[in-house]
Order: sequence, then structure tokens, then C-alpha cells
Amino acid sequence: MRTMRVYLVGGAVRDRLLGVAVRERDWVVVGAQPQELERAGYQPVGREFPVFLHPQTHEEYALARRERKVAPGYRGFTTQSSPEVTLEEDLQRRDLTINAMAESEDGQIVDPYGGQADLAARVLRHVSEAFVEDPVRVLRVARFAARYAGLGFRVAAETVQLMQRMTQAGEVSALVAERVWQETERALGEPRPEVFFETLRACGALAVIFPEIEALFGVPQPARWHPEIDTGVHVMLALRHAALLDGSGAVRFAALTHDLGKARTPRERWPSHHGHEEAGVPLIEALSARLKVPNAHRELAVLTARHHTLVHRAAELKPATILTLLENCDAFRRPERFAELLLACEADARGRTGRENEPYPQVAYLKTALAAAAAVTLPEAERSGLSGAAIGEQVRRRRLAAVSAVKDGARAPP
Repeated sequence: MRTMRVYLVGGAVRDRLLGVAVRERDWVVVGAQPQELERAGYQPVGREFPVFLHPQTHEEYALARRERKVAPGYRGFTTQSSPEVTLEEDLQRRDLTINAMAESEDGQIVDPYGGQADLAARVLRHVSEAFVEDPVRVLRVARFAARYAGLGFRVAAETVQLMQRMTQAGEVSALVAERVWQETERALGEPRPEVFFETLRACGALAVIFPEIEALFGVPQPARWHPEIDTGVHVMLALRHAALLDGSGAVRFAALTHDLGKARTPRERWPSHHGHEEAGVPLIEALSARLKVPNAHRELAVLTARHHTLVHRAAELKPATILTLLENCDAFRRPERFAELLLACEADARGRTGRENEPYPQVAYLKTALAAAAAVTLPEAERSGLSGAAIGEQVRRRRLAAVSAVKDGARAPP
């Protein structure tokens, strides 16, 4: 007589063994029929295979299943769930050995594919050759590399080779935009987001999914401003510092894309990149449209591409130029977004070899200028008899004076 058994699986087991916070708990049920769970009060929610929500915890319980590849892409699978499917068969279809472990109800670890050994060795390794059947796994491995790089994890050489084979076979090209962005957005939130893109580049997938970023590698910049020289290396450093500065996902995306225009500079002009700011805007727009990037990310990335050079030069700008910058960035109506722009610019400035810890007073200076200009008012008595345009001109004149006062104060000797 068969017995229903329940196991904690995947990330919860992995993270507990690593000693890090468990983000969510997933369960596999072996030896059961869907009707048995429904009678126990579980709510069915799976469309492609039997998944149920626990009546009290609302955690996901999936019946053990097998998968079979029947078509290209990550949707090209058929699944089979039955009481005869073993736990080992269910775990074998998972991506990495460190995600293919289970824990029984009495606390015993089930580890048929060497996940504990790979945890100890800090290796991200595929479970089986079936890895090549799902192109999303290329993105997931890169994302796990970004999550655990700080703990010393690396992708196994044989897994990189499999990912290269998948890319060359066109599997990565079959990924739909929504899934690419879903994994990318999660990767941007990891502690080392730049490792996600470096891992994709190592297997050739970056050129397929993010050709605008791949194009930056090998493009030189002036050593005076960029000791790291290579633009691709620079944007990876900028992205890393956006994470170190605890920037939002939008800030990190802006840091990643702020220099896309440098790939458009004709070779004969290298290493100078005059006009790269505006040249990057259509590339950001195209990338965002292709991957269905959220508007907030796209808008901040465009602002950063257009204005990062001016922000870096804030101390030498005339008050009128600073005021125009604030207006062009819609800083008076959206000060929070302007603060994110400044954070992305700071990440850009720190993403230069040997200059990571240099002061970046531009943030405080421009925030002070914005606060002073935003505090300007025109009393009702002074509005009398003025048209809307005249009122706007008076307010702007006073804002300019406020910015000038901030600049003069910044120049004053201590």
C-alpha cells in the first residue's frame, strides 16, 4: 500500500544549509493523487501540473512529476504526475544540484545528486543533461551566480559549456520577453547584479539577449577619466556600485545602460565619445520596448543617459544651467526620481578603477540647489495683475537667484 510523503524542497533546503535567510518554502508530495489533497482542504492552483495551496500556510505543495521535452523553448514540455513518480525523479528535473535537495518531515536530507558537496565547494552545477532542455535555466544560473558570488560561488566549467551549447543551438533566442525581464529584474536586485551579465557573456547569451550591452565591451574610453579603459568593464563596475549604494532596481538599470551610446561612436573617434549621452537614448528605448521594461526603469535610464555628464560637472556649471537641468529632469514635481538619478550618477562615478572611494559632492550640491529653488514662492500680493506666463517668469527668476546663492555659498571659503 502506497504512503503519501511530504518533503521540503529546493531553495528552502539550500538556504538553510547555507545559513542564510529562507525566502520561501516549497513542498513536494510523493505517492498522492490530486483528490487526496483536495479532500484535505488544499486549494488547486496549478494549470500545467498539480499544485496546491496549503489550507493554513498557503505555501505551495506540488505533486511529484516528470517532464519531457517536446518542442523548443521553455514552454515546450509535457509533464506527468502520478503516485508512482519518485522523489529522485522529481529532483532530477531541477536545474542545479544545490536546488535538487529535499528534507523529509523528520529532518533527513535527501541529496541524490551531490548538492551538499557542491554547496561546500561553492559550485553551481547542473543536475543532468536535461538542463539543456529549458533555456530559462541559462538566466537562472546567471541569477544564482549574482546572488551567491559574495559567498564565493562560481559556475562549474561543464555547466558553462552546456549554456554555450544552448546559446549556439538557438534555445536562448526562443525565450519570451516577459520571462527574460522577470529574471533580469530579479537579478538586478541581487547583491552582485553585474555577475548576472558577466555570466551571460561567458556563455555567449549576452550578445543574444542584451546586444546593446555586449557591444560596449572592447570600446575604449580616455584613461584620464576611465583607468579601466573598457566601456563594458566600466558599466559592470557602475552596476556593482549601484548595488553597493543600495539603489533601487530602476537605479541599477540606469547604471547598466547609461553609456550605451558609446557603442555608436565611430572607431576613428575613439577613445573620445562626444555626444554619447543622446546617442544612448534610442538604444535604451529599443531595449526597453523589446523586453517590456517597466516605464519607471526606462524613464530613469533615459534621464541618466542624457544628463549624467552634466551632473558630474555640477560644480562648474552656471546657475542658469543648473536650473535648466532641474527643469529638464522634472525635479520640482518628481524630487524622488531626481534623487535616484543622482544615485545612478554616483554609481557611474564610482565605477572607475581606483576611484571607487573618491568624494562625490555633486549629490549634496544638487539636492541643496533643488531644495532652495523649490522653496521659492510668489506671494499672492505680488501675483496681482500678472498673467500666468509672467508669474512663471517671476518664479523662475527667483529660483535662479536661489540657485545662485547656493553656488556662491559653495564657493565661499570655510
